[in-house]
Amino acid sequence: QVQLVESGGGLVQAGGSLRLSCVASRSISTIYDMGWYRQAPGKQRELVARISSGGSTSYADSVKGRFTFSRDNAKNTAYLQMNSLKPEDTAVYYCHARSGGWDYWGQGTQVTVSS
Repeated sequence: QVQLVESGGGLVQAGGSLRLSCVASRSISTIYDMGWYRQAPGKQRELVARISSGGSTSYADSVKGRFTFSRDNAKNTAYLQMNSLKPEDTAVYYCHARSGGWDYWGQGTQVTVSS
């Protein structure tokens, strides 16, 4: 099992930056499939960025070149650096991990981008 806790959300003006953190309750060095998702009001949850079990990182087209997903295994933490934020990035952002065939989610952190 692993618990995930996100932080770093908030209110920011368009063009600004935020860095989200996802702290895991145990080592993430053996969790090869991690990602960030987001859900805007009235919309389905969508993938933002993902590190696959093969080690490659992929991004939604809407965030490519603006968002960067990284991880620090020594700190059991994954990050999502978000630059050049747009109002359409407003959503609740969730951290996800898949381990042992199970899916784990954090509670989410709200990101609001004002125009």
